[in-house]
Amino acid sequence: MRKKAANFTNPVFEALEALNFRILNRVNNMDFSEYELQKLFGHEAAEDEDPQRLKDYYFKSKAYKQVVNDLPLRIVVGHKGIGKSALFQVAIDEEAENNRLTLLIKPDDIIGIGEDTDDFLKLIRDWKIGINEIIAKKALTSFGLLFDGWRGKLNQYGGAALDFLSSTLKLDDSVNLTASKEAVLKEFLKHNKISVYIDDLDRGWQGRKHDIQRISALLNAVRDISTENRGIFFRVSLRSDVYYLARTSDESTDKTESSVIWYSWTNHEILVLLVKRVESYFGRKVDEDELLKKHQSELMKYLIPVIEEKFTGKGHWSNAPMYRVLMSLIRKRPRDLVKLLTLAGRKAYSSDLDKISTANLESIFEEYSQGRLQDTINEYRSELPAVEKLILGMRPSKIQRRASQGYVYSTDQLLKKLKAIEEQGKFRWANGNQVDTKELAAFLYKINFITARKETSAGIDRKYFEENRYLSNKFTEFGYDWEVHPAYRWALQPEDPMQIFNELELSAN
Repeated sequence: MRKKAANFTNPVFEALEALNFRILNRVNNMDFSEYELQKLFGHEAAEDEDPQRLKDYYFKSKAYKQVVNDLPLRIVVGHKGIGKSALFQVAIDEEAENNRLTLLIKPDDIIGIGEDTDDFLKLIRDWKIGINEIIAKKALTSFGLLFDGWRGKLNQYGGAALDFLSSTLKLDDSVNLTASKEAVLKEFLKHNKISVYIDDLDRGWQGRKHDIQRISALLNAVRDISTENRGIFFRVSLRSDVYYLARTSDESTDKTESSVIWYSWTNHEILVLLVKRVESYFGRKVDEDELLKKHQSELMKYLIPVIEEKFTGKGHWSNAPMYRVLMSLIRKRPRDLVKLLTLAGRKAYSSDLDKISTANLESIFEEYSQGRLQDTINEYRSELPAVEKLILGMRPSKIQRRASQGYVYSTDQLLKKLKAIEEQGKFRWANGNQVDTKELAAFLYKINFITARKETSAGIDRKYFEENRYLSNKFTEFGYDWEVHPAYRWALQPEDPMQIFNELELSAN
């Protein structure tokens, strides 16, 4: 006969049960209000994110360690929305915690530098003078030690900010520094190291000849400064189209090519990123390395509290794992996923739902698609002024729609489609040179409007343009067909969304 269990209470056990109950209660009553949505999925712009929340959910990809180190120059190049500013924000905070003197230079700081000349050598000189002055002024200001005549004294050191600061900054009892500032100053006086982050340079970018010259001169200038001052470590972020124009317009930038870090993500990393955001929202810590080892179906289990596990719509997507739907719709950019889920979360909120449903997603696909289309036009207009005409020209014809052939092309079919668009007028690059048909195809691949595509037993294998081929405008066939990325299809075919569901096959992962 089984003995009756002793009736006793365990305070630790009760506390854990209470905590689990609160977590489950919160899970089962998700609030998708604007405030909670932003806390859950994160802000689209890292600079507008709460610093502590950003630290809580930030996922360090392999690129992070390639950027944050004691190499003199790192140039982070990537598409818009890839997370360059977020990487910089986290890196700045982390270096500051390690008492490194860390400075952030934004577009407002460099207004006017190099605006008055087209002479390239003078442009580089102006940038070197301007950057050294900004470094010196920001460093002095950060310690509350800016003084009249600082610029004249800087000139006595030949404009070299590091030498000037090493000789000028001193621990002085008369200066009232916080403990953290004093620690940073001590560290600088001991090692003479400064990390300088230059971010958001594409703000207001128009791709004019002078804009390209200024960026090229800036890259040359920071390379010279970091070489001449071995304690200054520059990290510069550039949008991929900005870097492309600078790199192909000025042969001197080949000297900085070894310092370029192409920032990219795999879909698996982006799914792990989402899991970390959701788990950190609920106050739970996760091991990034362990998450990376898990299959995506296992990662999906972490997301069940906020979104349906299966897509319950029609067509090829019916009953598909939700993670495959999400990964098929993003262009390997974290911001795409944030935007997609935020839009769907708003629909869930308006419907008084405590979990994002298939219907919520279906209702925002067109809005999401229009946004991605406009993002692409805005991002690449400086390289190809008529990019909007090119992209809208890729809409399927009535004959293609009837034959369900509007978005997938063999190489011959793609080139034929582009030649038909060219009949309305030839395209020209921003520099005035005419674009041939194969260059148009390469451009569409480069900007991720089309992807390479191959059918496999697990699903569609989609390949994106490889960054190490970014500087080539050559279109090379390598055994794949070509496909308009799913993210754009609702914008190109808003009148018949159900046909998209019936035709679009999901990515393998």
